[in-house]
Parts: sequence; structure tokens; C-alpha cells
Amino acid sequence: MSSFDNPDSAPQPDPSTWISPPAAAPADPFSADPSPPATHVPVPVAAPVVRDPVWSGWDVLLLTLLTLVTIVVTQVATVLAAWRFVYPHSPFGDLAQKSILILVSQFLSYIAVAVFMVMFVEGKYKTPFWPAIRWNWPSSIMETSGLVLLGVFTVSLDLLGNYLPMPKTTPFDQFFAHPRDAYLIAVFAVTFGPLMEEIFFRGFLYPVLARRTGVVLAILFTALPFGAIHYFQYKSWAAVLLVTLVGVVLTTVRAVTKSVAASFLVHAGYNGTLMAITVVATHGFHHMEKAVFSPILRG
Repeated sequence: MSSFDNPDSAPQPDPSTWISPPAAAPADPFSADPSPPATHVPVPVAAPVVRDPVWSGWDVLLLTLLTLVTIVVTQVATVLAAWRFVYPHSPFGDLAQKSILILVSQFLSYIAVAVFMVMFVEGKYKTPFWPAIRWNWPSSIMETSGLVLLGVFTVSLDLLGNYLPMPKTTPFDQFFAHPRDAYLIAVFAVTFGPLMEEIFFRGFLYPVLARRTGVVLAILFTALPFGAIHYFQYKSWAAVLLVTLVGVVLTTVRAVTKSVAASFLVHAGYNGTLMAITVVATHGFHHMEKAVFSPILRG
């Protein structure tokens, strides 16, 4: 029987001589094949646009109304508490004009407004408060000193009062009727007062206006209400004009440095200089008839 008749006895090919099938050739980039291998190309997704600032003009309006209501309610509550527990025999109207109670109520109202500001920004917009208002503290002592010194030089604007119809007396004078009240207002004028004003005007209001009108108009439109709110302290539009000019300086510092902390330092330097001049001139607030301080001295 032939060997080809028995498949088991047929010669087997040598495995070493086997030839592997050729590997698939890479795709020819110049091929006319209309169906190239499918590939997955990631599509870039645009990052969400974050507003600067995150709040709107309506938010600033709401904050303004809340501040006004808080000031009124706090003042009434403070006078009622003093009338009930401290001065039970004094007329209510007289207590409402008492400088120490006005200062206490203003301090308490500022605390309430500050708490709301923080809760509003961090609660509604989920962003840290201080970075949101651009509280960028200077990076060196020299820069800090320079900003305070700018506030000192800003006092020179008060010389314009010599050419304006400034009042002889103002409602703000009551805070200097007693040395104790004068020292309290002096401390307030270089700390909490300018801090809250800068947070609201240069922290909240200015960036909203800058986004809508541009930097130059925003500086002006921020300084105008800043000056106007001081009318009730002086009952003089000439004094308001001087405060507005100071507001232009402060807002310009905020715009240039992009920092509310910078405008606060200038503000504190300005107020502190006026207070220091008054302390020296009146021998520690004991002789206010010798006062030479500016008519736009404020808290």
C-alpha cells in the first residue's frame, strides 16, 4: 500500500519552515480608500465663563437696601435698649442724638451687614469672600507704607475747602463734644469705618460698574455715591464735593492695584492723618475750639 493511502504515515511538514501570515500593513495616508479606520478624537469642551465679579448690580442694590434698613433698625433698637436699661429717665429724642449711642448702633449695624456680605457671597455664589472682593494685601512693608503715605498726601485735597462755602458747624461736630467720644470716633475712623466703606464701594460696587461702563466712568460713578452718603454728616454740598474727590483717589487706587486692601490703606491713612492733626491741635480733644481739622473728617 502506498504511503499516501495512510494519512498517519504521510510525511509532516517541519514547523521551523512554517511561514507566518504577513502583518496588516499600516494605513496609507495617501490611499483613496474612502473608509479609513475609525478613530476617537476628543472634542475640547470650553471652560465655563466666570463673571468678575460673580454678583450682579441687582445684588448690590439689594445689599444697599439691606444696609439702610439695618442701620435704622439697629439705631432704634440701641436707643430703646439704652432708654430701658441705662438712661430710663432721659427723653427718647435726646437719646437718639447721643453720640455714643449713634456710634454703638453704627458699629452693630456694620457687624450685621458684614456677616450678611460674607454669607451672601459664599452661600449664593460658592466662592471665598476675600478673594471675591479682591482683598489683595500688599506683598511688602514698603508697598504698605507707600499706600498709607498716599493717604497722608490726600489730605492736601482738604485745602480746597478754603475756596468753597464750607459750614462753620456740622452735625458731625457732636462726636467731638467729649474727649471720650472723640477718641472712640478716632479709632472707628481708622479701622472699621473705612474697612466697611471700602468693602462696599470699592469691593462690591466698583467692579459691577467697571464691567458695564469701563474703568474711567466706574471710578466717577463709584465716587459720587461715596460722597453723597456723607451729606447727612455735614449738611453741605461743598463738603460732599471734597469727599467725592477723595473717593476718586480711593477708587483709582482700587482700579490700578486691583486691590480693595490697597484702597483701605489709603483711606485709613487719610482719616488717621486728620485725626492725628486734630489730637495735636486740641491737646487730646480737650480744646476743640482750637481744632484745625478738615470739615470732611469722617468715620
